[in-house]
Amino acid sequence: MSPQRGVRGEAGARVRVSRRGFAAAALAALTAMTQGSAAPRPEPGTGTAGGPGRGGAATGEMRGMWVATVTNRDWPSRPGLSAGRQRAELLAHLDAAVRARLNTVMLQVRPTADALWPSPHEPWSQYLTGTQGADPGWDPLGTAVAEAHARGLHLHAWFNPYRVALHADPTRLAASHPARRNPGWVIPYGGKLYYDPGLPEVRAFVREAMLDAVRRYPVDGVHFDDYFYPYPVAGQTFDDDATYDRYGADFPDRAAWRRDNVDRLVHETAEAIRTIRPGTRFGISPFGVWRNADVDPRGSATRAGVQSYDDLHADTRKWARENWIDYICPQLYWNIGFAAADYAKLVPWWADVVRGSGTRLYAGEALYKAGDPAQPAAWQDPAELSRHLTLAKRYPEVRGHVFFAAREVTADPAGAMARVVADHYGRPAGPPS
Repeated sequence: MSPQRGVRGEAGARVRVSRRGFAAAALAALTAMTQGSAAPRPEPGTGTAGGPGRGGAATGEMRGMWVATVTNRDWPSRPGLSAGRQRAELLAHLDAAVRARLNTVMLQVRPTADALWPSPHEPWSQYLTGTQGADPGWDPLGTAVAEAHARGLHLHAWFNPYRVALHADPTRLAASHPARRNPGWVIPYGGKLYYDPGLPEVRAFVREAMLDAVRRYPVDGVHFDDYFYPYPVAGQTFDDDATYDRYGADFPDRAAWRRDNVDRLVHETAEAIRTIRPGTRFGISPFGVWRNADVDPRGSATRAGVQSYDDLHADTRKWARENWIDYICPQLYWNIGFAAADYAKLVPWWADVVRGSGTRLYAGEALYKAGDPAQPAAWQDPAELSRHLTLAKRYPEVRGHVFFAAREVTADPAGAMARVVADHYGRPAGPPS
């Protein structure tokens, strides 16, 4: 997801590492440029998508919510809770989604090369018990799928492909962790550990680790956020020299080779999902800026300090235009009128990207910023997000919105979600197309 969303770009208010996942690092770079604000599958439907009118919803509209588990951002509220307490908190988030008349939940189930299901490939997540590899005594993903479906919600399993740990000490990983058994797969960078995306064996492993969940559970979607190659860290180098020397000879430069590595993961994952569970959607929620127009005339009228194509080596525009993925949900985590990255300019740019393709466009929304005193004045108005949905209705390519994140949907401290519901979600949502 980006600010580090979930670390997802977890542009979480308290986790500055989304989400969503969020892009904390990216947001920091953008913030430094101007106004001091942070920048952080459904089952196939048959209805036609479109913007809802006041008091009603068009069939096929996405109304989503991210649930970040990394650093216990949204759920569980802290590690070490009993299985019963964890389950109760999860169901409370699902119930909150229903009350907000949403129809889809993106649950982060592989936040740091670990699992929120009994995976044969990777250890149980530390965010459940406090100890990586410790059995929590229940199946969170299996429960989430069943309980979401019982409430008429779709459940998308959200995975982070390459992030291994939010620290740089491999000895702190579970003894059985694949990163400890295969130290050559791992690159330390920026105080964290990452799998090396350039190694074919790494791509094969992370793909199979993720697809295990698709084989086991009737998930409606598979969801990636903005994390591919890591966000830039000033003064540090992502040291993949040996891998590049071995595999990069056929490319004009390292950046092109890195983009090809990410392309391969995305394309191969998409093909495998279609084979394993036809009808399960594959979507990606990238950082909101592909490239700035001053770098590439095809880019957006932005001055972002991070560009997904150049910095994360993620050619998100290509994936959408060439129908590699079923939906794209750019993290448009800026207010209308924000100078460096204006929501009102990015929505039409992304609409143009998907126009004529088969890729659905959903807008990722920064609910977490509403009412935050650290944000610009626009975010102090509870109606800012509602204005986003009103603006997006001008573009039929925008098929819905996804909100970061569950904690704010549930508590709604600024009343921004209630305003969205009152202005735009007058009736319960049908399934997204």
